[in-house]
Amino acid sequence: MKVIASSVRKGNILEVDGHLCVVLSAESFFPGKGTPTTQIDMRRIADGVKVSQRYKTTEQVERAFVEDIDHSYLYQDGESYIFMNPESFEQLTVSGDVVGDQAVYLQEGMGVKLSIYEGNAVAIELPARVTLEIVETEPTVKGQTASSSYKPAILSNGVRVMVPPHISTGTRIVVQTEDGSYVERAKD
Repeated sequence: MKVIASSVRKGNILEVDGHLCVVLSAESFFPGKGTPTTQIDMRRIADGVKVSQRYKTTEQVERAFVEDIDHSYLYQDGESYIFMNPESFEQLTVSGDVVGDQAVYLQEGMGVKLSIYEGNAVAIELPARVTLEIVETEPTVKGQTASSSYKPAILSNGVRVMVPPHISTGTRIVVQTEDGSYVERAKD
């Protein structure tokens, strides 16, 4: 299926020069003068080689037909991650290369969308936001809550994130899984 380059998103599967590639990042540039372009960074599924291509934003690219199926995360087994299809209860082993740096956000029972191509998982899509607890941060300084400065904090999964000064240790916060940025204080 042909799609325009500017509509390509992280996790999409493209067919480039006869190889299947998973999109790691896609960024569109709109210069004041000249042609708008889209820079797409991909990883070839067959051999894991990273490829970077630049297209005109209106250029057509071939999107491979993959099946997106909901799965729930069970556990990590060495370098692999085990997921289960909640409808058929079939378990699927996904390599660490496919999960990549998103592995830190995986939580037991979390619902994810796996892109399946010929029986193998080739890409994973996590929920847009996850709730995590802050295990370490600087103490709250009185009177500093109105400023727009942020302070570093360590989350329960070991990831470092910048949070507003009023957030303290033990607080549960919502984090964007795409870039690891602070969204809001958890409402639970």
